Amino acid sequence: MKLKIVLPALAFVFVGLMSSCEKDEMNDNSVDMDASIENSADLSSNKKSENAKPQGTLKVVDLGVAGNFTILSKTGITSVYKSSITGDIGTSPITGAAMVIDCGEVTGNVYSVDAAGPACITTSASMLTTAISNMQTAYTDAAGRTTPDFVNLGAGNIGGKTLTAGLYKFTSSVVIPTDIALEGGPDDVWIFQVSGNLDMSSAVNVTLSGGAQAKNIFWQVAGAVTFGTTSHFEGNILGQTGINLKTGASINGRLLAQTAATLQMNTVTQPQ
Repeated sequence: MKLKIVLPALAFVFVGLMSSCEKDEMNDNSVDMDASIENSADLSSNKKSENAKPQGTLKVVDLGVAGNFTILSKTGITSVYKSSITGDIGTSPITGAAMVIDCGEVTGNVYSVDAAGPACITTSASMLTTAISNMQTAYTDAAGRTTPDFVNLGAGNIGGKTLTAGLYKFTSSVVIPTDIALEGGPDDVWIFQVSGNLDMSSAVNVTLSGGAQAKNIFWQVAGAVTFGTTSHFEGNILGQTGINLKTGASINGRLLAQTAATLQMNTVTQPQ
């Protein structure tokens, strides 16, 4: 009789234990699922963070001592009278005789490695050596920036475009046949990497809007740079081959040439 009473009781206890174990297992599985979902969310967030390009993180190109110049050249500066240059100019390592320019065209200092050239020359070979070295370092820095925001925009024809801040890479030449605008804030930075030539047509203008500043715009150009007659440009040019301004062209920026800079009644103003 007692055995008949005990057996149902044991069965009841066993069922209760099994039910408790299943509940615990379900709770554990729920915790694991929640953790898995949380981990997946973290991974998704990290992936999104890695893929999204940080905004406003493009740094200016450090020009060093070269930034003290409006025009700096390794092989010479020539001008067809009368150009108007605001800021210092200089050449090195070539002799000062390679600066074919009138002192009245320059509002600033004219630096040379020797006493040859214009009568207003200041000799400062050591400083010029540093400036040229800094110019070449700046060129390498600009050319070496990675992860461009735009690659071969407009197949190299950027005429008529409004360009926001960022890194632009061109694997060939760039032409500007019609006006363009650079739109952004006062702290925004533009870097243009141009593997070929940079040519701007006559009477074409580069304009700035939204507070954008010429001092924060860098054009690294491996080929020749040519600005058409009466055109206007904005930004610092880091030219490896040569920079040529045709009659009446103007620039708010710097001409930093690893070869020569040639002017023809131009206005060149160092950006503030």
